[in-house]
Amino acid sequence: MKYLKALLATFAFVIVLLGVYALHVRYGKVNVVLYSAILDAGIAAAVVGIGVFALKAFGDFNRFEKVQLICLWMLGGYAFAISVPTVIDRSLSFYILEKIQQRGGGIHADHLHDVLAKEYMIEHRLVDVRLTEQLQSGTIVIDERCVRLTGRGHNLARFSRFFRGNLLPRQRLLMGEYSDDLTDPFRNSVSEVNYRCG
Repeated sequence: MKYLKALLATFAFVIVLLGVYALHVRYGKVNVVLYSAILDAGIAAAVVGIGVFALKAFGDFNRFEKVQLICLWMLGGYAFAISVPTVIDRSLSFYILEKIQQRGGGIHADHLHDVLAKEYMIEHRLVDVRLTEQLQSGTIVIDERCVRLTGRGHNLARFSRFFRGNLLPRQRLLMGEYSDDLTDPFRNSVSEVNYRCG
């Protein structure tokens, strides 16, 4: 009987989460999609959690079990936030599928680079979106039109470079060939640049 009640409460959480998320994205202001969706999960977990603590129907659950349910819902909400809205918002893979569909179901493979360089960056306002996310995350500041890393930004960049260089696949399939190119994407980067800030 407890399992059924836990399942029903979890179903209620999913319904409340989807409702809160739908209302938030439709009528609310969103700074960063991931953070917004996590907030929605927290609101849904709090609403259903209050119900679980308040309703006599859940009296056979002890306090620890109720807290466990709320933690489980938060983990589920976090998985939803990352796996659905954030992936669709950020995914180049989904963009390519949508663009191919927009163009009647087919695009010449040798023109995809042009599509990405000339359309993707503009249509998705990619620079504006990513700068906004980094500003909201506290990893960059913009000072006199110069984008600078904060201490947090330096630490995350160091972690990312370490992880990329040591813990990403060394034999990753890229267009029919296995390569380690993505473990060091700057390997063949132009070293002399003229857009650095003073």
